[in-house]
Amino acid sequence: RVRELLNGGADFIKIMATGAVLTRGTRPGVSEFSEEEMRAAVEEAAKYGARVTAHAHGAEGIKNAVRAGVQSIEHGSLMDDEAIRLMKERGVYLVADIYNGDYIASEGRRQGWPEEFLRKNDETTEAQRQGFRKAVAAGVRLAYGTDSGVYPHGDNAKQLPYMVRYGMTPLQAIQSATIEAARNVGWEERVGSLAPGKYADLVAVEGDALADLSSFGRMAFVMKGGVVVKGP
Repeated sequence: RVRELLNGGADFIKIMATGAVLTRGTRPGVSEFSEEEMRAAVEEAAKYGARVTAHAHGAEGIKNAVRAGVQSIEHGSLMDDEAIRLMKERGVYLVADIYNGDYIASEGRRQGWPEEFLRKNDETTEAQRQGFRKAVAAGVRLAYGTDSGVYPHGDNAKQLPYMVRYGMTPLQAIQSATIEAARNVGWEERVGSLAPGKYADLVAVEGDALADLSSFGRMAFVMKGGVVVKGP
């Protein structure tokens, strides 16, 4: 299957190491692939020069994925101290969507999302945030992620203040969404910072972004590939 996807034009492989919050009939803490199965996926992807990331909530699934050689862990909601240690030792990124829990709890309930989803969200939200705090303190590599599609596109900046609330500095939070995200996917020579030879993709906000991270939700200027697409 990995070969099929990469031959079909995929750039990355994502594997479901554990169950999910927003998937019916699965449990976030339960592993869905063994370490050996995930290692096979990682090794096959490596033949194509591709990286593998793992959706993983449960501690055992996280540790199995890290030992298998994945590039990053998505969510990491129920990770334990051993998982954090392994991620730190092996340079594995954590991509934790720590804003989502509040959105699901409020909008999901208002919109009538399945009770199963709301229950699993309640069971994982605070654990994910405390695990994130521990990962920050331990020096785990962190990249920004939003679990795309859970809430409307364009609202992703709402997560930045949460990242600071749970241990990052404002600069670290911004870097997680720029250069660290680029490093995570291996695109740091193209994007992620302003430097000669990189894509001229940048945004600007009014005021001091380090003092008010919510300003990223109010873009004053956007340049894509050297072309201004939004400006005064």
